[in-house]
Amino acid sequence: MQDIRLIEIKEEILSDNDKLADELRERLRREKCLLLNLMASPGAGKTSLILETIEHLKAGLKLGVIEADIDSVVDAEKIAEQGIPAVQLRTGGMCHLDAAMVERALESLDTVALDLVIIENVGNLVCPAEFDTGAHTQVMILSVPEGDDKPLKYPLMFRVCDVLIINKIDYLGLSDFDCRTLRERAVRLNPAMKIFEVSCRTGEGLGEWSAWLEDECQGMRV
Repeated sequence: MQDIRLIEIKEEILSDNDKLADELRERLRREKCLLLNLMASPGAGKTSLILETIEHLKAGLKLGVIEADIDSVVDAEKIAEQGIPAVQLRTGGMCHLDAAMVERALESLDTVALDLVIIENVGNLVCPAEFDTGAHTQVMILSVPEGDDKPLKYPLMFRVCDVLIINKIDYLGLSDFDCRTLRERAVRLNPAMKIFEVSCRTGEGLGEWSAWLEDECQGMRV
């Protein structure tokens, strides 16, 4: 019987991706542009949070946005309407972004002139957690209607993220979602995780989140 050669495709792909991601991250650091990767399930409020963040920060920072969807350009159009440079990545079935996709999108943005670029990754809590996009900061949104059990179901996402945003807290009185339980589960997986509770509908908590993000951008200039 002939020996069978086993090739670990995923390991090779991830290794190549990580190398490019590190190069991209260092380049943007030299340009003093913070790259933020925003991940969440569909409907958690990614685009709404980006729009509210733009409103809070656009007076003091120059921003750009990379939108990723399997199809459509609707989210990029919403961003562009606010006068913010936006690039739409249409993944055509792929459920995540990787460093090569982000690098191509950045070719359409003048990152030297920008302080912050926000990536809105494809909506799910599995694949995006596995691929390094080259971002300096990893942020995830969990909305109240999704439930407080998601750290148990998607632990990798919680482990890789620097920030957890609990969105739609205006729904708290309408569900059995327990913020304390969620915090305990999240911190058990990632003790260093920063957590914000916000509502894009009422504006609650958005000032604190935006102030933190502005400080992170300022830190890139040091």
